[in-house]
Amino acid sequence: MAALLRGMKKPRRDLPDDPEEFRLTLVEHLEELRSRIMRSIGVLGGAWLVAWFFLPPVYAFLNGVVDAAILPTVPKGVEFKEVFHNATDPFMLQLKLSFMMALAISIPFLVLQIWGFVAPGLKPQERKPFKALAPYSVLLFFTGAGFAWLVLPNALRWFTSYLGNFNDVSLYQEAGTMVFFIIKMLIAFGLGFQLPLVVFALGALDLLSAETLTKYWRHSATVIFVVAMIITPSNDPLTMLMMAIPLVLLFSVSVVLVRFVQKRKKKKAQLAESTGDSE
Repeated sequence: MAALLRGMKKPRRDLPDDPEEFRLTLVEHLEELRSRIMRSIGVLGGAWLVAWFFLPPVYAFLNGVVDAAILPTVPKGVEFKEVFHNATDPFMLQLKLSFMMALAISIPFLVLQIWGFVAPGLKPQERKPFKALAPYSVLLFFTGAGFAWLVLPNALRWFTSYLGNFNDVSLYQEAGTMVFFIIKMLIAFGLGFQLPLVVFALGALDLLSAETLTKYWRHSATVIFVVAMIITPSNDPLTMLMMAIPLVLLFSVSVVLVRFVQKRKKKKAQLAESTGDSE
């Protein structure tokens, strides 16, 4: 605990213009990494503790959303009930769900810790795009989570509608399964909507060109669909399309932005070169 408090109180360092001035020894790098990991664990642990105590009302709210979406679609005569199969299941459910809530709360701080570790190795012109993108990263995360929140009730109704195709069945669902599914979907969509910022940052660092992105747009779209299939919790085609189609559109927007930024940088370089020649 003392080590954690020392890590939390560590003063902020001013970043030099030249990364060479910030060159550290291997031991100093490991110390920096250890400090940031300890801070991240401390914040995640604190958020986990808070989420543990606030889980019951949050669970009741999310489970109410699930019931409101599923119950009207359940055919008459079909019994719908949430059940536990073991005495340890309620504790394990609260443990897992509270951790997922804590992770969702802590993501902005964890990203800041990663940025703080990487930033000293970048030049000023390389840091600038990342600093400018930070507010948009938060906005896109909540946009992705909000999009998932809007479409999830319809998706749940669509899945449940197939119960009518089978006779003499009951729907006994593991308690917390759908609430856990909702939280994972919100996080997955929030992270998935970071794609345009990743593409834009790579373009701003001249690691990708707009021409390359345009030339290989089919390959990029395929990769997006594969990634959407991997990170969506349910792995069903409907959910995959719900994520992949908006991501393809956002990818197209990011290509346009990369083209604009790179043209602007090229004009500045030409202007600087012509100014130098005239002198």
